[in-house]
Amino acid sequence: MVSLSVQPRLSPPFRRFLLIRAISLAGSAMTPVALALAVLGVSGRAGDLGIVLAAQVIPQIGLLLVGGVVADRWSRRAVLVGANLCAGVTQAGVAAVLIGGHYSLPVIAGLELLNGAASAFAAPALRGIVPELVADGALQRANSLLAGTRNATKILGPTVAGVLVATVGGGWAIAVDAASFLVATTLLTRLRLAPATTPPGAGLWRELRAGWRTFRGIRWVWVITVSFCLINLLYAGVWQILGPALTQQRAGDAAWGLVLGVRALGLLAMSALMYRLTFRYLLRAGQLLGVFGGFGLLALGFGAGLPMLLGCALLAGVGFTALDIASEVSLQQHVPRDMLSRVTAYGDLLSYAAIPVGQLMVGPLAARFGASPVTLVGGFAFAAVSLGPLLVAEVRDLPG
Repeated sequence: MVSLSVQPRLSPPFRRFLLIRAISLAGSAMTPVALALAVLGVSGRAGDLGIVLAAQVIPQIGLLLVGGVVADRWSRRAVLVGANLCAGVTQAGVAAVLIGGHYSLPVIAGLELLNGAASAFAAPALRGIVPELVADGALQRANSLLAGTRNATKILGPTVAGVLVATVGGGWAIAVDAASFLVATTLLTRLRLAPATTPPGAGLWRELRAGWRTFRGIRWVWVITVSFCLINLLYAGVWQILGPALTQQRAGDAAWGLVLGVRALGLLAMSALMYRLTFRYLLRAGQLLGVFGGFGLLALGFGAGLPMLLGCALLAGVGFTALDIASEVSLQQHVPRDMLSRVTAYGDLLSYAAIPVGQLMVGPLAARFGASPVTLVGGFAFAAVSLGPLLVAEVRDLPG
């Protein structure tokens, strides 16, 4: 059942938090483009960029579960203050190295290693802090606004970064990112929340085991996690690697950028729609709408022309946003607050681990079976994986 109902107003603390997230996301959205162009421009070696990116990703994955424990046992606001401060300082260091013309791969890689560690602590705290800021009935609206903000910055950030790199250099674009983190840190210190009531922890290993027991004990949580893991396995590599190649062959060099832009519009449109709509069974609705996420792959696999591909990319954005918001709200509503960061950390770790596996698989599969057949199978499998969890009653009947 879908309705347009009146939901509780979003609290002033959440509105301040939304501003803080918009500031930090705007800076972070610029960094991938700026860092890539700056490192390649200075070093001229793709291997250097690979090392820098790996240095950022490895601690994000390796420390994610520890970040979940810390976010559950400490003030999440304090964790975010520390993580944003660390991110701001490390990015300022990278900017200073690049602007000063003293490029050093070990220095930049080391700073990005620390930056990745900060992200590992920030992510679980961000997932857990939203229920502290809004009432249960307003969680869908809050997450829709956060998703819309995130998607908007992903559109604008790379464009601004490209302009800054072309005019004043990549170092200055990274300096803007550093400033955004430091401004966010200052604003976070002024964010007032109820004091934490979580009892002292029982040691890292015991806390991790407690989080795993909770994660494993809530059937719909691990079913959805397996679904996301398979979606990442099927989608990320095929879309990111075969998508540009197939689109370029059929519609020219500029078409892929247009496809990504239209997909981003779908992400934004669904964020706005889910701000207004309420669902009696939100998780069920998210999985059903998630089928659209595979439409872009189907269009590529069937060799559709550019107009059809653009329409399917728009629907793909709709599907991904529905999946994201539905799962996020359901976790915040139904997982115990003192376990929320750990449960989401386990879910993120298992889901994200599939991305590099899929990226490594897609090349050999395309070489063996052809790019279009692999993409087509990926699209149909995506739909099956999105619908599969609905066979489980706990997923199908979870109240929204």
